[in-house]
Amino acid sequence: MRRLWVVAALVAALGGAATTDARAQAADPVLSRAAVLRDAEIPALGNPQGDITIVAYFDYQCPYCRKITPDLDQVVRDDGHVRLVIKDWPILGPPSDLASRLVLATRYQGKYEQSHRALIAVTGRLTETVIRDTLREAGVDLTKADADLAAHRDDIEELLKRNGAQAEAFGFQGTPAFIVGTFRVPGVINAAMFKRAIADARAVAAAKPKK
Repeated sequence: MRRLWVVAALVAALGGAATTDARAQAADPVLSRAAVLRDAEIPALGNPQGDITIVAYFDYQCPYCRKITPDLDQVVRDDGHVRLVIKDWPILGPPSDLASRLVLATRYQGKYEQSHRALIAVTGRLTETVIRDTLREAGVDLTKADADLAAHRDDIEELLKRNGAQAEAFGFQGTPAFIVGTFRVPGVINAAMFKRAIADARAVAAAKPKK
């Protein structure tokens, strides 16, 4: 697949000025800076107190998402100051949808990160059996996960709708796709490109007038 490297400021959705963000939130709260970068329903990986946020829109069945994950994780570890927010965008069929919902349900037993990492590392085709066996091997209590999925079904449904609405509003054509700071980065990129995007995002943040 040809590498895509498109970086453009998201002025309307993630604009740096508070007034711009306020207008965006009033027009569509799903596209506000807070909703995109700091959705309270999604645990932040990496450094939760980091100065730059990377939002990754992904699908557990996407081979490019699986391929890019080690590079992204390494960049986040090496930098030490990046918040990583994983946003499920299950667009590749029912197994993707089930995987996303179950992983999101594991938040309620404190197993979100290990569940995500276990499923994104699967190399073969996902089926319900593979998904459940993988999560079980990762230490997930599946009985509790099923109960939590039922109890929080509406919240999880709304979260997935927000994720999908954002990805479509940003013009993403598929997974993987990223927001780095206030830049959109669609497609498959490598570690060097992630580092460049992070540096550019920090430069933009540093250039903003201090309040």
